[in-house]
Amino acid sequence: MSNHLTESKPENLKTLQRVIFPPAEQMDTVPLYVDSGQAAGVQLSTMNGALGTDDSLPTGKKKSSDQDSSGSSAASSEAHAEDFIDRRSTLIRAGSRLSFATYFNAFPASYWKRWTSIDDIRLSVHTQGEGTVIIYKSNARGSLQRVDSRRVTGKTHSTFDLPLKPFGDGGWYWFDLIAGNDTLTLEKADWEGYTDSTSAPGRITLEITTLNKPDFCLNNLRSLAQSPEAMDAIEELLIVDQGNKKVQDEEDFEEVAASLKGKLRIINQSNLGGSGGFSRGMYESVQNGSDYALLLDDDVVVEPESIIRLLTFADLCRKPTIVGGHMFDLYNRTVLHTFGEIVNTYRFQPDLPHEDQTLGHDFMKSNLRNTPWLHRRVDVDYNGWWMDLIPTKVIKELGLALPVFIKWDDAEYGLRAKRAGYHTVSLPGAAVWHVSWIDKDDLVGWQAYFHIRNRIIAALLHSPYERGGRLLRESSYADVKHLISMQYFTEHGRIMALRDVLAGPDRLHEIQPQRLPEIRSLTKQYSDAQFKEDIEEFPEPHMNKPPRNGRGFKAPSYKTLVPWALKTVTKQLVKPVDEESHEHPQAHIAHQDNRWWRMSQYDSALVSNAEGTAVSWYRRQPEQLRTKLFEATRLHADILRNWPSLRKQYREAASRITSLEAWKQTFDQHTDSELKR
Repeated sequence: MSNHLTESKPENLKTLQRVIFPPAEQMDTVPLYVDSGQAAGVQLSTMNGALGTDDSLPTGKKKSSDQDSSGSSAASSEAHAEDFIDRRSTLIRAGSRLSFATYFNAFPASYWKRWTSIDDIRLSVHTQGEGTVIIYKSNARGSLQRVDSRRVTGKTHSTFDLPLKPFGDGGWYWFDLIAGNDTLTLEKADWEGYTDSTSAPGRITLEITTLNKPDFCLNNLRSLAQSPEAMDAIEELLIVDQGNKKVQDEEDFEEVAASLKGKLRIINQSNLGGSGGFSRGMYESVQNGSDYALLLDDDVVVEPESIIRLLTFADLCRKPTIVGGHMFDLYNRTVLHTFGEIVNTYRFQPDLPHEDQTLGHDFMKSNLRNTPWLHRRVDVDYNGWWMDLIPTKVIKELGLALPVFIKWDDAEYGLRAKRAGYHTVSLPGAAVWHVSWIDKDDLVGWQAYFHIRNRIIAALLHSPYERGGRLLRESSYADVKHLISMQYFTEHGRIMALRDVLAGPDRLHEIQPQRLPEIRSLTKQYSDAQFKEDIEEFPEPHMNKPPRNGRGFKAPSYKTLVPWALKTVTKQLVKPVDEESHEHPQAHIAHQDNRWWRMSQYDSALVSNAEGTAVSWYRRQPEQLRTKLFEATRLHADILRNWPSLRKQYREAASRITSLEAWKQTFDQHTDSELKR
């Protein structure tokens, strides 16, 4: 590759992505930044272009690179954290090799080719000492290809001009450094792009919606204050505080606020949910003249470099584009939650774009080079609002979020934008660490109301199927599962949700702050919603009749599911409740064992919550099943029968209820105070 600019290329070079290292307090994330393993890629057939899978395995049984018994796919543990000099530079020990084929430092070339005006890039590497720089690339199948290499001695600035043309469907660039007989120092490295643009970078309003997580908020504000490059891009730092544990009341708030040089503003408003908080951030970004609104969850740890990368990418997109960051697990920091999501419009459920993509990928077990599906570009319908950069041009045209409190606001906005011709990109190399879903079960409890209501509303707005595909059928199945599992509180919320769907869109703003306290007030009526931290406060579990033949309970097969369900529902309706189960639960069920086919066999049981912090007592009540199943079935039938008219009603109201004007009225009613620091 040429080391010099050609006459046909514009002279303007813009830094697209800087090579970085983890901060001192995040050494458990080293595999996301550097890898000291060998530069070996996934094995691919040279005959048929196979995707690095074993063709002898049945469909859906592909060998996972995480399961390679040789351990060759695992990120090496030989990277030395003590060699990191600062966030931009590191030592490579004599005779050692350091690879930047990693999540944060490889260059996601296919995304830049597909979405931006950049055609060619330059890698700029500043080194001190003797060694070798080797450039690699991959294709969409994960096949590794050596591109170029250069010997370096003394203080050297090496540049490599690289085309983006070969990256139509996927692929990355990266480089390795190999030290000679003495240490080699990487002083800094940058991926740069050739561009005709001379425009100044866009300006960001960074908004965090929070509910009683002031410690998370202050930690992220400290991190931002220590990243001057990120702060330079931020017009305003906005915290929309919807809790009763206020960020501004924290002991060291004033000190943190002072470090942000007048850019921090706090808005205290009623709890309007995620959609109300994020809509406030979007609204304020339009009002203050920002080019972008960057939405962040409160329970995250931010990699500040991600902000610069999102902004740079968005600025260089061919047309206004929503650009989001990925989510890593806050409590297992090398685990990537998902690489991108779409909406399965037939089931109207979040889904993965490709069947070979996996959830919860651990880079500690399988590095970038040895995980072929990570090399295929993933095109998405939306990005989670744990970190999402939205151009204010898009906001002005499309409006703000649906007033739906929580759940489906981000997915619906992505679908709305896509329908209007604005795409969403989940950009590799930009991410936050977020509290994962592993200790949550938001399909049970108070959140069940918001899940089903908002899912149906989003489907009414965006489903291409005449009556929503499988959505209502699957929702009816869920009613049966909850009821035969003795989850009567959950089902009460779902019935409220169906009624609110039928009530139409014009009350959504009015009920936005009301439904959560109303639902939580119902917990007094249902023992399955009343939790105690100490299991000793409950009677000792005891079961009069042991399981048949000592085998326990098994899930029904697909062939027997329908007759099994009919038999089980009938039995629960007519079989008397074991009298002793009123006084003693029959078993203690761990959360992971709380499955509908198991719970349906009990008259009463103690059940642990998802967090493992408390226990509730489930009690079978045939009358609850009878009345709630009848009502849920009736409401589903009403929605199915009236789907065309409801769809028309919601679609006609969508632009009105998501407008800046409609949301302003809600904000004016529910704003408590503002604070500028």
